[in-house]
Amino acid sequence: MRTTGFARRLREASDFAILSFFALLALFPIWMILTNSFKARKFIFGAPFSFPDSETFSLIGYQTVLSRSNLPQNFSNSLIVTVSSLAMILLLGSMAAYALSEYRFKGNAFIGFYLAIGIMIPIRLGTVGILRLMSALGLVNHLAGLVLIYIAQGLPMTVFILSNFMSQVPDELKQAARIDGASEYRIYRLVMPLVRPALGAIGIFTMIPIWNDLWFPLIVAPSGRTATVTLGVQQFLGQFVSDWNAVLSSLSMAMVPVILLYLLFSRQMIRSITAGAIKS
Repeated sequence: MRTTGFARRLREASDFAILSFFALLALFPIWMILTNSFKARKFIFGAPFSFPDSETFSLIGYQTVLSRSNLPQNFSNSLIVTVSSLAMILLLGSMAAYALSEYRFKGNAFIGFYLAIGIMIPIRLGTVGILRLMSALGLVNHLAGLVLIYIAQGLPMTVFILSNFMSQVPDELKQAARIDGASEYRIYRLVMPLVRPALGAIGIFTMIPIWNDLWFPLIVAPSGRTATVTLGVQQFLGQFVSDWNAVLSSLSMAMVPVILLYLLFSRQMIRSITAGAIKS
């Protein structure tokens, strides 16, 4: 018994060490960006791994960002696009997933296959067609155009994942609700809390690409009025000269909202990933 207990503690310590190593490995780039954003330019390259001290500390990057860029507007645009897209993706995707998992009708399998193809084929392949469509609709340099693009980008994966989760909800529960006279919308609302872990996971996997995307803001909404944070940072990057203090400072401030949103959804994501891993 002592040997078994010692082996178990040794295995737990080994697992903790491995997890700590990978956590540090994942956090290292963030640490580098944050620490170097508080250094003078010559120390970013001369002492990149050192912690800022009285000699190396400088706020020139943050001062440049606040004086030369329209950062509040960029943050506002990114938040509007990300939150609006995420809300519509979860709403429309959950409704479509409920219909596909609950009702059997002609074309059900085809719609599921069509959405699966949407996951496999990158939406950027249709950039030219999307730009023409946005131009025809008058949505170039409008945040609504970006929101529509991201909704189309996120719906296939959302419907695919949620339909699988919703199909695992016991039919007895839904039939009992119908017997009690509940409407289909009421049953939909009854099912949604049961798939909350999947919603959290989808929220994270959908939110981060939208917040960090540069391609569609550059193509569809490149004006200063509609520029997102990621696009706004590009003004400090040039072909011959780049203001690395401003770049690192912008990236440091841009990480704050996405980290907060990640923490908001992370608990549900962990529950989603570990669902079914432990059997009683």
